[in-house]
Amino acid sequence: MRLKRIGKKKKPFYRIVIADERAPRDGRFIDQVGTYNPLTDPSEIIFDEEKAKEWLKKGVQPTDTVKKLLKISGIIE
Repeated sequence: MRLKRIGKKKKPFYRIVIADERAPRDGRFIDQVGTYNPLTDPSEIIFDEEKAKEWLKKGVQPTDTVKKLLKISGIIE
């Protein structure tokens, strides 16, 4: 589980996706489980909670950044 950048230059916006570790950062992915907009105040974090929990049960390893976002959203502790 990691971030995929889709924003313009100097305006980052990210999708939170399930991807193979060998795929490039903005390349192919398996499923989208949420979005993250760091430019709003406070930052906007949207997760499909059911999908995220289901993928975590299957053994998906989130990156450090995504792990922080999951904690902020209350999906993991």
